[in-house]
Amino acid sequence: MASNRRDDPPAEAAVPLSGSELIAVLRERWQASYDLQLVQRRGRLYLQVMWAYLEQQSFPLSPDDYARRLEEVATLLNGMGTAAQVRHWLRTTSGKPRLGRALTLALELPPGRSAEFLL
Repeated sequence: MASNRRDDPPAEAAVPLSGSELIAVLRERWQASYDLQLVQRRGRLYLQVMWAYLEQQSFPLSPDDYARRLEEVATLLNGMGTAAQVRHWLRTTSGKPRLGRALTLALELPPGRSAEFLL
């Protein structure tokens, strides 16, 4: 019998993110393959959905380089234990990246893990 207690983590929390999933969610949400960056500011880590996207003529990465970059970002997010948080935010955020303005998610790292990722 399955438990429905509130403190049980959702099943998708255990599923790691992949670069291809990130690309699919970005395309589904905004019909563009936006760039993602991890940024550290004032002792916190943030995921940013940048305004530049793969389909732009001026985008500096090839499709293969872009896919590798998002795979690296996914690997880092999985290592930080933030896959479910990022997945939920990307699917539900009401904003959209605009020229010169990225969407920003303050990552909530599990207790004790911050020091591993912050210099």
